[in-house]
Amino acid sequence: MPLMSETTQTTSTVETKPSHGVTLTDVAVEKVSSLLQQEGRDDLRLRIGVQPGGCSGLIYQLYFDERTLDGDLTVDFGGVEVVLDKMSAPYLDGATIDFTDTIEKQGFTIDNPNAGSSCACGDSFS
Repeated sequence: MPLMSETTQTTSTVETKPSHGVTLTDVAVEKVSSLLQQEGRDDLRLRIGVQPGGCSGLIYQLYFDERTLDGDLTVDFGGVEVVLDKMSAPYLDGATIDFTDTIEKQGFTIDNPNAGSSCACGDSFS
């Protein structure tokens, strides 16, 4: 089930470009790795999905999951396994996941070229 990927390296970010999927920045990979270490389990992976909801129609979901489902797309980012379900993959194709930790904001951010519009809170898109 793992996707073939091509890895390119730049001075600030290592990116893996699967045929369908997301890219995690180095900062996001480090944060997910840290959170996984805190969980103390080695059977978890980061699941990223899209579900109906929010004020713009769709919301992102990021959570740790021990399961892999039939049709899941899986990509490894330096030991951090990311899983996308087959229904969410087209919505997330080309998206970049980053982690921001500033005075103004802390959390994961998603830059999604497939989002036509998003709400003011940034949690939902269409």
